[in-house]
Amino acid sequence: MSSPSICESCGACCASYRVDFHPSELAGAADGVGVPVEMAIPLTPKLMRMKGTDDAAPRCIALAGEVGCQVSCTIYEHRPSPCHEFNPWAALGIADQACDRARLRHGMRPLSELQTLPKPI
Repeated sequence: MSSPSICESCGACCASYRVDFHPSELAGAADGVGVPVEMAIPLTPKLMRMKGTDDAAPRCIALAGEVGCQVSCTIYEHRPSPCHEFNPWAALGIADQACDRARLRHGMRPLSELQTLPKPI
């Protein structure tokens, strides 16, 4: 059995940031692929937002579990593009600052502090 990824034991980004996306990412009636319509709210004719991400204490409606313990995205295969693009690791494997900020908001150590650097030769 494999250990959970850093994201599956965190979820801070899903409970910290607004998630806005184009309506073309909504699930179509015919194929059902995309963000379920009932999980999003329209902001403008060209902008949708995941429910829960604009609350005073944001938490995406698709997030299941307890932040900082064990979480999962209930629509992982159909999540919107901002979620696809969010990565805890920036270029060269360095911890992403947005991830670090989200983790701090939820009382977790930032990934940048958890990284182990190679020992000098």
